[in-house]
Amino acid sequence: VGPYVLITPNETRRNHLQQIAKKELDDLEQWKKEHRPEPIKLVPQRLGGKESESQARQKQQMMLMQSKYQQKQKREEYVKAKKAAEEAEILKKKAIQREKAERLEVKKRQQEMQRREMLLEDQYYKTNELLNRLDLGLPKSDSCQIANRGPESTAWTRSHTYKQALREDENRRLEEMKQKQRRKAELMEFKQKQEEEARTRAHQNEQRSYLQPLFIFCCILRVNNAFLDRLQNKTQPNSIYQPGYSESLDYLRNSAWVS
Repeated sequence: VGPYVLITPNETRRNHLQQIAKKELDDLEQWKKEHRPEPIKLVPQRLGGKESESQARQKQQMMLMQSKYQQKQKREEYVKAKKAAEEAEILKKKAIQREKAERLEVKKRQQEMQRREMLLEDQYYKTNELLNRLDLGLPKSDSCQIANRGPESTAWTRSHTYKQALREDENRRLEEMKQKQRRKAELMEFKQKQEEEARTRAHQNEQRSYLQPLFIFCCILRVNNAFLDRLQNKTQPNSIYQPGYSESLDYLRNSAWVS
């Protein structure tokens, strides 16, 4: 490191700069106080409108009641949609499991049929082998062969008849199983229709249950408005009665009830 020179600070200049900065900050605070926005003072005045305060209050209360029922209806619809989606998912899983079980049952039946066919074929070969052995043990003369052809043909007839009986029995069992599966499918479809009808009736009953209080409230409000109008006409004979306006209110209420 080379040589260096240490310069002492000028205290007078530093104090002067600090005083200038302090004076500027004080001036800024004073300017802010002088230019502070004053509170707004408006002269109250009556604004124009077609409805009175009581009618506006009634309309506000009616809109509040409708919003409550609409929110309740939306929540119920959301719950029902969620429940329906869960039921559909469960039914889908059940259908998949049912198809797997049916395929497994069909596979088992096919394996059983193959096993029986193999057993019958093996039995047929064993029977033919036994008959051939008996035929080889008989004498070779023409008279003996002619005389002993009866038992051989009788054994073959019995085996053929037995095979036909087994096949008929197997066909009968398969037909019975098909009819049983068909009856099960029809019963399942009938149960699903009954469940759908029950859900529809429950939904209609729920709609009636939460729409009935709103209908009663509208009727009471209409009667009260009519009574207040009659009372106002009696107490103020010089007042101008506007039946069209009350009828328009009734129309709005009726349209709100229908919606």
